[in-house]
Amino acid sequence: MKKYKYLTVFALSLLFVTCNDDKKNENSSVLIDTTQLKQTYSLNEPIVLQLKDDKNTGFDSVQYFINDVKIGSVKANDALKFNLNNQKYGSQNIKAVAYKGKDTFEATSQVNIFTDVTPAIYTYTIVNTYPHDIKAYTQGLEFYGDILIESTGNGEGIGTRTRGKSSIRKVNPKTGEVVKIKELDDTIFGEGATVLNNKLYQLTYQNHEGYVYNIDTFEKEQTLPYFQKMEGWGLTNDGTHLFMTDGTDKVYKLDPATFKKVDYFTVSLTDRTVPSVNELEWVNGEIYANFYGQDAIGIFKPDGTVVAVIDMSDLKSKVTQHPDLDVLNGIAYNKKTNTFFVTGKNWDKMFEIKINK
Repeated sequence: MKKYKYLTVFALSLLFVTCNDDKKNENSSVLIDTTQLKQTYSLNEPIVLQLKDDKNTGFDSVQYFINDVKIGSVKANDALKFNLNNQKYGSQNIKAVAYKGKDTFEATSQVNIFTDVTPAIYTYTIVNTYPHDIKAYTQGLEFYGDILIESTGNGEGIGTRTRGKSSIRKVNPKTGEVVKIKELDDTIFGEGATVLNNKLYQLTYQNHEGYVYNIDTFEKEQTLPYFQKMEGWGLTNDGTHLFMTDGTDKVYKLDPATFKKVDYFTVSLTDRTVPSVNELEWVNGEIYANFYGQDAIGIFKPDGTVVAVIDMSDLKSKVTQHPDLDVLNGIAYNKKTNTFFVTGKNWDKMFEIKINK
């Protein structure tokens, strides 16, 4: 079962290593000058980097890196002013490599980058309430025409610990009827799903691979390994690329033909990144997301900036309470009505809602 992963708050830390002919010089006191650094930055701010050289080493030059990507170099020990606009949110590892003749000196530090956008608080109105399969441990939800595509896990480990079956299915959104279903092997825990170019993609939780199905027959056409050993959680697409979550604060942009990583971003509030990003839904250039263990929907830009939050906690009280009841999960946008269909794991109801901005 997924476990809630708490955010680690990174403190500013220093580590320095000095090399001379590939050997550590224990007497070095070369550090990054933290008096010119803040612990937290936003993307519209510059950062000033300079070495603190207590022994007047007299460097020839210094190169600077953020997350091992070179951002600039200076002569002697001049200050480097660098704009952070194109960086990612989250913890940033800063490294300085200084040169003096044949000697090399290295120092590292760390800062955080968070958004400076305060998210809006949206509300919602329930438009309709429909039946939902109480045994469906919902992992992904998306409209394909007038039919819902729903992926489910097996729900093992909650309540009565009834295992159930992971599946991919087509569902009538207004009756809850399962129109077509393909159940997965018991060794596979199904996760998020999305439809792109008439191909149905589904993630697996800990099998480190995704599946591509024929959208009409549900016949599996491909098995695509993940680009690294990781968990699969939520999945959506922008019409060209897939976007995948792995239970952390990151969202990965993938090539749909290979599942290779094209890019990634980190989801950010003004004071921290947001862990446990789960089910995703791409809507008009923004991503709507469930966060595991949270009865809320967050809306963020495809750079990770959270722009709005919707408190959905009241919905869980409107479904039948039973031992296997679990968290809110599942967001499907209906373009025809401009409404959202939302449900949860082992909920017996699905709600059509209108979001009030």
